[in-house]
Amino acid sequence: MIYIERTESFSAAHQLFNPKWTDEQNDAVFGKCANRAYHGHNFQLTVVVKGEVNPDTGFVLNLVDLKQVMMEHVVDRVDHKNLNVDVPFLLGVLPSTENLAIAFWALLQQPIANLGGTLHCIRLRETDKNAVEYYGE
Repeated sequence: MIYIERTESFSAAHQLFNPKWTDEQNDAVFGKCANRAYHGHNFQLTVVVKGEVNPDTGFVLNLVDLKQVMMEHVVDRVDHKNLNVDVPFLLGVLPSTENLAIAFWALLQQPIANLGGTLHCIRLRETDKNAVEYYGE
């Protein structure tokens, strides 16, 4: 089994805010991330795919094809957007980095399978110091 990965970047704004809570509760839990005017990040999305090497190509899958899937299904849909209001597949979802990773998994799993690979991991870096990994579980 071989693991390959591709990283793409996007910029987006979001607000961490639970509408069921008071402003005070939101501020206590989310701090600056509850800013009513939103805040932004330069995210890095890394997708790890596993599979067997195709003897005809030497690839698990073509990284150009993986880039295309990542761009079409995720990056082009979230880049320079407000994740709370501009992205239909995130409406009603608190756009934490954890929830973004779960949503991105759902969007990428089948297209990657269609390429002949198996999605192994989504790694989403929100800042230089904060990142999440999701393995579809």
